[in-house]
Amino acid sequence: MNAGPGKPPHDHARPSGHDHDHHDHRHEHAHAHGHGHGHHGHVHAPASFGKAFAIGAVLNVGFVIAEWVFGAMANSLALMADAVHNLGDVLALLLAWLAAGLARRPPSERFTYGLRGSSILAALLNAGALLVITGGLGWEALRRLRDPGPVEGGIVIGVALVGVVINGVTAWLFLRGGKEDLNLRGVYLHMAADAAVSLAVALAGVAVLFTGWTWLDPALTLAVSAVILWSSWDLLRQSLNLALQAVPSGIRTAEVRELLAGMPGVAEVHDLHIWAMSTSENALTAHLVMPAGHPGDAFLQQVCGELERRFGIQHATVQIEVANTGAACALAPDHVV
Repeated sequence: MNAGPGKPPHDHARPSGHDHDHHDHRHEHAHAHGHGHGHHGHVHAPASFGKAFAIGAVLNVGFVIAEWVFGAMANSLALMADAVHNLGDVLALLLAWLAAGLARRPPSERFTYGLRGSSILAALLNAGALLVITGGLGWEALRRLRDPGPVEGGIVIGVALVGVVINGVTAWLFLRGGKEDLNLRGVYLHMAADAAVSLAVALAGVAVLFTGWTWLDPALTLAVSAVILWSSWDLLRQSLNLALQAVPSGIRTAEVRELLAGMPGVAEVHDLHIWAMSTSENALTAHLVMPAGHPGDAFLQQVCGELERRFGIQHATVQIEVANTGAACALAPDHVV
């Protein structure tokens, strides 16, 4: 049985003559910071970062287009591969911005969680597109390794250094927010990594310019493609897991169960479910068997506060069962252990 946030618990079938006072189900949903019962929208990107998202998006979209064009002009696959790498992180930037905006939209009758889950679908599309494009670049790089063509090292160096500046500035815009918000920290790390990759492309351009080793360009393309494939595969794996409602990475179910079971008065924990509402928000439902009786709202606030502080679970729904065991729940037809 899974009683989701904002829904009353299922009406459990009981044997004839069962005293309701001995199996009293109560369902409470409390936010960790004490805003009371009900749903609460968590906006992980503060409004002050809206300008940072806009500036970063404009700078990086313009640079990706310029890098691809100049890469074609310079006959440099390394520049074009770095453009794809930057494109992936631009998509990640836009995704984080979109997720911040969607998180502010209130739930509706049809979408009771709002549209937070759309960020998971966007991540899947992002990863799939990167894999396809990078595969094409890698194939072309292998062909050019056998027959390398001339490369305009000067253009490669100039464009790559511009990339170092643009990606560095974008990373700096999110440096402060990245210390407090995991969503913003992801943007910061993406852009800082882009600055490092652009620097590597610039150094390869210098090597080609002074040595004439044009094979360095497709070789670096393969290296950059490998980095993109590694990060894209990890993105694909994580987003697919989230789409299938797997427990988010970084959260251990056994540790969550141990925390709940160790709360005062809890005799048993069952029907524990943990999943991602979006790429930045996690949810949980659980049944706590407390034979001594319902502990009150203060207990629920404490549970939710610990879940958010220790595991980053922002939306918790806890159902209290006043019974010696949770065996009565097994009578429900949709019971899931």
